[in-house]
Formats: sequence, C-alpha cells, structure tokens
Amino acid sequence: MSFLDTEREVLEWLLPGLDATLAAHPLARLERPGSPAVAAFREAGGAGVLVPDRHGGLGATPLEAVRLQRAVGARCPSLAVATTMHHFAVAGLVEAGRHGTGFEGMLLEAIVADDLLLASGFAEGRTGQSFLRPGITARRRGANVLLNGSKKPCSLAHSMDVLAASVTTTDEDGTERLALAFVPAQTPGVSVRPYWRSSVLAGAESEEVVLTDVVLDPQLVVLTDVSTGSSAPGPVHLAGFLWFQVLITAGYLGTAGALVERVLRCGGGSAAERAALVTGLDAAMLAVEAVAREMGDTAEWGDPLLVKALTARYAAQDAIARATQGALAALGGTAFLGSDEGTYLASAATGLTFHPPARGRTAEALCAALDGQALRIE
Repeated sequence: MSFLDTEREVLEWLLPGLDATLAAHPLARLERPGSPAVAAFREAGGAGVLVPDRHGGLGATPLEAVRLQRAVGARCPSLAVATTMHHFAVAGLVEAGRHGTGFEGMLLEAIVADDLLLASGFAEGRTGQSFLRPGITARRRGANVLLNGSKKPCSLAHSMDVLAASVTTTDEDGTERLALAFVPAQTPGVSVRPYWRSSVLAGAESEEVVLTDVVLDPQLVVLTDVSTGSSAPGPVHLAGFLWFQVLITAGYLGTAGALVERVLRCGGGSAAERAALVTGLDAAMLAVEAVAREMGDTAEWGDPLLVKALTARYAAQDAIARATQGALAALGGTAFLGSDEGTYLASAATGLTFHPPARGRTAEALCAALDGQALRIE
C-alpha cells in the first residue's frame, strides 16, 4: 500500500474519475483563477457527497468524507477548500431540516438532481469579533424577507448556485437571533466583488459576495434559538462547525501530503526523515478520523465532540508545519530552483492556521471546557 492509497480509493469509489481528471492537469492550472477543478467536481457528482441517500445523495459517512477530502487536497488544495465550504453548508442544511419547514428536503434533492453547489456564507472570524456574528442582516418586509450585507471571503463565489448564509434577524422585542438563509445565486441584488489578492488558493474562487436589498421567500430562512451575543453554537451551527473542522483539516493534511509524496517519489532526505514526514501527517489524520468515527457513531453531538475536533485540528496545524518544513529541506535546493510546486504546497498547507476559530482565541475556552465548563467559542 502506498502513501494516500486509502484516501484515493475512497475518492474513486465515491466520485469515480475525479482523481484521474485532477491528476491530468498541472498543479498551477488547478490553482489559478478559472481552474477546471470546480467544474470537474460538479461533473463527478460531488455536490451530493453529504446529501443523505433518502434524498438521492451519496450519504457519505464522516469517515469517508474526511478521507475523500484528504485525497482532494493532495491533488488540488483550492478544490479541497472550496468543496469543504459546500459540504459543510449541505451538512447545515441537513441539520436545519430537523427544525425547518420542509423545503430543506426539496433543496437537498435539487442539489443532487441538478448538481447544485452551495457557497458558505457563515460568518468568518474577524479580528476582535465572534464568528457567530454574521455580516448579513435579515428583516421582514411585508410577506418577504430583505437581506443586506456581505460575506468575504466566500469560496465558490463564481460557481455557486445557492448561497447558504448565516444571518442576523431581529424579533419584535428587539432580540437579535441567528438564522440560516438559502439564497439562489441569480436572485436580484446578489453580486460578486474581487477580494482574494493572493495567488495561493486562488482556484477556490474566494471573493466577496454582496447582498443588496435581496428579497427572499421566508421559507428560505430557517430561524434558530441562538442569539447573536451568544458564544455557544446551537444544534445547526454545531453540526456545521464539527463538519467544517474535520473536513478542512483533512483537506490541508492532503495538501501537506502532496508535498511529502514528492519527497517519497524522489527519495529525498534519509529514510528516517522520510518516515518521520509520513508518520507525523498520518498520526494527525488518525486523530481526525477518530473524531469522524465518533461523529458517525454518536447520535447527539455536543461540546465534548467539538473539543476533540478542535484538538485534532490544532494538532494537525503543528504536524503540517513540521512536515512542510522538513519536506522542503529534504527536496533540496535543486527542487527549489527547478519548480515552485514545493513552496506553493507548503504555503497552501499553512492556510489551516487562518480559518476560525484561531488557536489563540480558543485556548482559554478549551482549557475551561476540559475543566468541566461549557465550551465558549469567540
């Protein structure tokens, strides 16, 4: 068995032909704006990976999903990031269906039937502000709901069919609550502005999506019981957050694995150094898989599982840092001069560090949770 074989077998089983399609393109082609990767993912049926089989989807288990994402990340880092946003938006929709009006099931079936891609407009962490405070507001206007605000960065901005957005609503008594809004991309008032200036992960289509007086049917807005001032996610946000942590971590472990794979191929460094690179990343992936297995085996998800997911994610950040540095050294100066793929993959793999919640803002909350207190995420 070769490195990453298990993950690629899962990818081939769930989305036949996608791995070969991605491998046929140079990395630089996949990672730049206008990448063919998103279209290849759509054509392979990737939109339905996490849609339950009762709605016609593939119904992948959490364990299968993280292995698939690692394989995708090893071929195309930008696609792993972009599709993580789609997958966890779908997961949020599945959870919302437990509390919603019934349209969620119809949308899930449409995702499969029409290969619809969901962009995630859940709040990104902004300096000094909770990730549970969205940048989009929703207010009643007659029989409809009016949305205003923006999400940046928003992956799949150019390819999305639906924006799944976390929004702030205001009750009659003035209480602000979180809700989920599902906005068709062609709705009047939806626009995309340039935002991503880096060449790293440029294929993820991460731009600013702006909503200006967007009129939406109330059925497309699912209310939650979580107030905007809360630091404790409700069931829908918790489910999405868990999926996000394990999927995004697996994708970046795949990206770091692509760099290590190049070391193994060329025989760089000593055998002990190559073995250390593999075992470090595989150990981190085993932690992610342990969380994914528990997600699949546990009916009720709560704080303890989220603590484990965050622990696995932060441990993976350390493993990626060690592996990318060691892999570049093992490849040597000739590889550095001959191609920028190694340095690109190392840069792309560090992206895990920048997704919310940042380790520094979470450290105190994790320690408190491990001391028996409720987990609070800022």
